[in-house]
Amino acid sequence: MSHAATAFRQLHQGPQLLRLANAWDAGSARLIESLGASAVATTSAGLAWSLGYADGHNMPASAAIAATQNIVRGLRVPLTVDMENGYSDNPAAVAAYIMLLTDSGVAGINIEDGGDAPDLLARKVEAIKKAAVTDGVDIFVNVRTDVYLRGLAPEGKRVQEVLARAQTYRSAGADGLFVPGICLPDEIRQVAAGAGLPLNVMDWPSVPAADELAALGVRRFSAGSGIAQALWGAAREMAQSFLDSGNSGPLAQKAMSYADIQNRFLGRPTK
Repeated sequence: MSHAATAFRQLHQGPQLLRLANAWDAGSARLIESLGASAVATTSAGLAWSLGYADGHNMPASAAIAATQNIVRGLRVPLTVDMENGYSDNPAAVAAYIMLLTDSGVAGINIEDGGDAPDLLARKVEAIKKAAVTDGVDIFVNVRTDVYLRGLAPEGKRVQEVLARAQTYRSAGADGLFVPGICLPDEIRQVAAGAGLPLNVMDWPSVPAADELAALGVRRFSAGSGIAQALWGAAREMAQSFLDSGNSGPLAQKAMSYADIQNRFLGRPTK
């Protein structure tokens, strides 16, 4: 079994809330690791944009796998990868893609239901777990349900729908439950208590602070595409300023030095 997957599982058992600052390429993953992260996650949106694709199942599985293999190559901490819907409606094909990731040393994945029927995602999870047993490997499968993100149930009934899906996914072999968009403390508490899986929530304008999330029973907190989006915004402002005036502007004053960046890849001490 994978040492990385075992270590990653243990991070969901506490005592600290697992905070994942999502990376979008090998460089950002190495930066996050160098800042003391106990694990690194990818954002499918940020990864897709970095490779020239729109988010939302537009990136080929081959591109996602190749990029992931490059990311995991430079890391010492566990890596979990956002695989959207698995890039296929065929459970066997999804399982084959995931086994390529485990061969590269990936510890976990996210896989989502989106607008699909819960049964389809359950069959994908079952196929992944069966393939992992056959190959003698371990993989932490964090199942994302979009009940809140897509409004798949009316307000007031979303907790019930999430818990029903959690039971389906848990029975299929899921290891964690990701509910992006959930923000109300009482609803978070109910899902954390009733899901039977470690709960993962995502940074959102009205989501409680990390310490409160931990008190509510949340085990994992993700930045999602937020950091990548912020960097896109800063890069746009600097590039526009340079194109307009030949000056990249005051944002350039916050730039990391060449030596500081280099040292993070050369294994030298950094501040």
